[in-house]
Amino acid sequence: MSARFPKPATPLGPRARIAVVVAAVLLLAGGSVGYVMHAEQRTKGWQTEADASFALGGPALYFRDTAGGRVAHQPLPATRAAATRAADARTGGTRTRGGPACDRFYASDEGALCLRAKPGVLPKTYAIVLDRRLREKRRITVPGVPTRARVSASGRMLSWTVFATGDSYATTSFSTRTAILDLRTGYLIKSMENIQLTIDGARYHAPDVNYWGVTFARDDNRFYATVSTKGRTYLVEGNMRDWTAKALRQNVECPSLSPDNTRLAFKKKVSDDAAAPWRLYVLDLRTMRETPLAEEHSVDDQAAWLDDGTLAYALPGGGGRGSDIWTVPADGTGTPRVAVKGGSSPVAVAG
Repeated sequence: MSARFPKPATPLGPRARIAVVVAAVLLLAGGSVGYVMHAEQRTKGWQTEADASFALGGPALYFRDTAGGRVAHQPLPATRAAATRAADARTGGTRTRGGPACDRFYASDEGALCLRAKPGVLPKTYAIVLDRRLREKRRITVPGVPTRARVSASGRMLSWTVFATGDSYATTSFSTRTAILDLRTGYLIKSMENIQLTIDGARYHAPDVNYWGVTFARDDNRFYATVSTKGRTYLVEGNMRDWTAKALRQNVECPSLSPDNTRLAFKKKVSDDAAAPWRLYVLDLRTMRETPLAEEHSVDDQAAWLDDGTLAYALPGGGGRGSDIWTVPADGTGTPRVAVKGGSSPVAVAG
């Protein structure tokens, strides 16, 4: 008895095949659109703008509250004793909530910059310019994941960095894009990659150049930043008028200029351990002498100066919190202290 097999299916004709392909594309597109709509609806369910009574004022420590993603603040005297007093506030119920929803935040006395991740299949970031009342003045959409934000002391110059690919400075498989916005003229530099760069006294060109972590001087012309190329990182000093930058030294990341403009806090690579590669240092710009700070944990943050003697930064949080804000003296002495449980993006606002 011969084995019996089912009759083969009749081959689809050209029109039928086209119909199947179109149906599949529509199904996939519908799924993507559905995801985006769900993400947008979820975001609209949150209150993303600041409460009417929430504004910039001080002296105070402003930060992103990791519990709800919105900006909050608590009192913080702008003195050298800030580290101790901030530590006392951690148990205090002095936190005031109600700011805008941000993934990264920074401010001056005159205004603020809020970076907000935009939901969707392809990651994008809203760079939102805010006034003193934390009301939106301008919004710029850029591709990538938000990572660094800075505002000059005058409030005129703003800079932000996004990850174009990758999401960690601890690896070599990342690409960044850093922008600078002049609020006085409205001029936007979408990417720093075209700046005239000098390394070791010679003009430098390479396709793998990445910039991040801008910090501005008081004159709104001079700035510092990190540039990486061929596996090395450099501290660069930039000039806005000339649109030039020169490398000052190697192994400097995420610089932050002190209020008196004499020192830079930065993270220095001290280990090849991807889980703990960095340590906080302070560089004296007059002597170019480096001082390691008392914080021995690896800090992946652009530290903020609360005053000329105190730095604030985020570390992974305890008790399920995303991160906590710590403070440490800027001269290498003292002991790190918790300033805010469940916070990130610290910045001191004077008034």
